[in-house]
Order: sequence, then C-alpha cells, then structure tokens
Amino acid sequence: MTKETTSFVYVTYILSTPEKVFEAITKPDVARRYWGHENVSDWNPGSEWQHVRANDERTVELVGKVVEIAPPTRLVITWAGASQAADPASYSRVTFAIEEYDTMVRLTVTHDELEAGSGMAKGVKQGWPAVLSSLKSFLETGRGIDLSAKPKSA
Repeated sequence: MTKETTSFVYVTYILSTPEKVFEAITKPDVARRYWGHENVSDWNPGSEWQHVRANDERTVELVGKVVEIAPPTRLVITWAGASQAADPASYSRVTFAIEEYDTMVRLTVTHDELEAGSGMAKGVKQGWPAVLSSLKSFLETGRGIDLSAKPKSA
C-alpha cells in the first residue's frame, strides 16, 4: 500500500538577483542570518546536506541529499527529520526554482512527496511561509524576521 502524499507550493517575489537568492539558500553563513539554521553541503549532485541549528549545540535537525543543482536557478533536495534519516519512506523533496522576473526574482518553493497528515507536512505548512518571508526581508532590508514570533492575543 502506498502512502497518501501532499505537497506545498509557495511563490514569492524578491527584490534581489538569482545569484543572491541561491546563495542565501546554500551558504551556511547567509542562511543562519534569516533562518537560524545553516544548510551545509558541498552542493554536488548525490551529496548529503544537513540543516544545522545555528547555536552552540549545532543540532542537525534535517538531512537529505542533493538531487539536482543548477546555480543560480534550480536546486532539488530530499528532506527528512534527522531522527527519521534511516527510513527511506520518510523523505520528501524540496525544489527551489529561481527565475528572473523583470527587476526582481520569482522564487517558487515546491515541497512534495510529503506524507499527508504527518507532523512533517504540518510543520512544512507553517514553516515555509515564515522562513521564506524572512528570506525576502533579509535580502531586501538586510534583516530577517523573528521566526519564533507568536500571534498576539485578540
């Protein structure tokens, strides 16, 4: 029996260049400034990547492999929680498509092959909008947003 899957697609427009957007995703010292994590890899097809919390503990929270890379317009990686790394069925896929769009960049992030109803699918639905908003703010203003912010009470 195959698992039911779901996908998440997020499109945002950023006043930046494809090179800067690609660098913000793949360079650990840049990603930590808007994501609070570093994406660590040598970024070659087939190579492993790790999503490492940018604090003293340096906890590896996500893992995967580089499926496809074509700087500065495309990156495809597999994605799983570090605690589920040994289970091939736990992996999903993330595609970053970076396109020049007039004087800006259109970034489309597609996270698919997610198990429907899973904790990962729920986390992705909440996490990507905040992370990508922070990326946009960082590239446009030099400052990311507070990813730990909570809604104010009504």
